[in-house]
Parts: sequence; structure tokens; C-alpha cells
Amino acid sequence: MVKPSKDVTAAELAILEKLWEHERATLKQLSKWLYGAETPSDIATVQKLISRLEAKGFVGRDRDCWPHQFAAIVDRDELISKRLQATADELCDGTMGTLLTHLVKSAKFNSRQRKRLRRLLDDLDSE
Repeated sequence: MVKPSKDVTAAELAILEKLWEHERATLKQLSKWLYGAETPSDIATVQKLISRLEAKGFVGRDRDCWPHQFAAIVDRDELISKRLQATADELCDGTMGTLLTHLVKSAKFNSRQRKRLRRLLDDLDSE
């Protein structure tokens, strides 16, 4: 049996983006923001994506109001950390240092970004 993924798809990420932006939303609101419409088909698509996100533990539902309201229960930083760790696990034997080293070497950082990274590392060293 295939284990359900704990990662998010691009469509699920679009839902999370809207929930992070607006904090709470109904299915109709999400449909309108994502598709510009509230057609039954669009709402059904949003419902399916929300159901998947709930099953993965990324979205919660407030059943005390009607229509139900949905909110992200994972923040952006937490999702980034999870995805980076999953990438490190898959490609770098779980070592974040290897992943970070590769990113720094392969990415084209401008002077300002390099200074910011140095400050971050210096701040972590002083803790």
C-alpha cells in the first residue's frame, strides 16, 4: 500500500498561500481567490485540496460556524523547514550542512545577500 505524502502539491501550496495571507477562509472564498469564480466545479476542487491538507495536518477546520472556516495550522517557516529536511534526507543522507553547502555554492548570491548570510552565521555563532 502506498503511504500518503506529507509534502504538499503546487495546488495545495496555493491554498496554504491564501490561508497564510488571509488567516481564515471558507471554500467559496478560496475558490474565488484561486479561480476567480465560485462554480460548483471550482468549489469541489478546493474541497478536495482542503481535505488532503487536513489529512496531512496542514489545515484545520472550524466546524462551529457555517459555512466552515479553514485555517493553516502550519506556518510558512515550518513548511520550508520540513521540505528542506525532506530534501536533505533524500539527497544528502539527512545532513542539512551538505544541502546548505550545495545551495551556497550553486546559488548566485549578490553582495547584499552574502553579507546577510554572514551576519546570520555570526549571530548563530554568538548564541
